[in-house]
Amino acid sequence: MPIQNPYAQYNQSKILTASPAEVTLMLYEGAIKFCNIAIMGIEQHDIEKAHKNIMKTQRIIEEFRNTLDHKYPVWEDFDRVYVYLLRRLFEANVKKDKEILEEVNTHLRSMRDTWKEVMKRAHQGQ
Repeated sequence: MPIQNPYAQYNQSKILTASPAEVTLMLYEGAIKFCNIAIMGIEQHDIEKAHKNIMKTQRIIEEFRNTLDHKYPVWEDFDRVYVYLLRRLFEANVKKDKEILEEVNTHLRSMRDTWKEVMKRAHQGQ
């Protein structure tokens, strides 16, 4: 019987017990992390590492797009931002351009910070 990694078990438990808002925050954190790793890959001239992590970042943003709730008018604004980020990630992947990834990361951090503020205000309102 294989020994399970306690860190992996903890992370799985954390995800399974998280609220939808917390999962969204974790996804933003993951996208930022993978984008940072892709930047490191470019700096290290590790094309595979850069590509793999840009793709992970893209998949998270695609998931955000796919789960937008169309009953709220603001979904269109978020969709435009996500489409823009996906286009920039594609361009960064083709060119292996770390400046584009840094720009994407700036947007992701801003969105994450805004999401944290929304969570904080929602919690205060309870």
